[in-house]
Amino acid sequence: MSEITFDDFMKVDIRTGRVVRAEPYPEARKPAFKLWVDFGPEIGEKRSSAQITVHYSPEELVGRQVMAVVNFPPRQIGKFMSEVLVLGFEDQAGAIVLAQPERDTPIGARLC
Repeated sequence: MSEITFDDFMKVDIRTGRVVRAEPYPEARKPAFKLWVDFGPEIGEKRSSAQITVHYSPEELVGRQVMAVVNFPPRQIGKFMSEVLVLGFEDQAGAIVLAQPERDTPIGARLC
């Protein structure tokens, strides 16, 4: 993998948000949920399609703090417009585990 500069890193706007709504997305090609994430007054509420169905249910996602890239252009995922990329890591079986702050942070806080 090629090296990047600190300025390159700073171009990626990663923020914390709180999931305010989560629904199954049965129309997606791969199992996914539709998420609505509140990033606070500066950014507002944004939507995301997330392939996190192995380890999470919609009910347990609501209220959870997540990390997301908020400055990618929106992407059409089927009939759903995904506005942010919620971040996670693959486990040993390839299922996604959400990346989140170790402790609660203000929603909208930027990764630094």
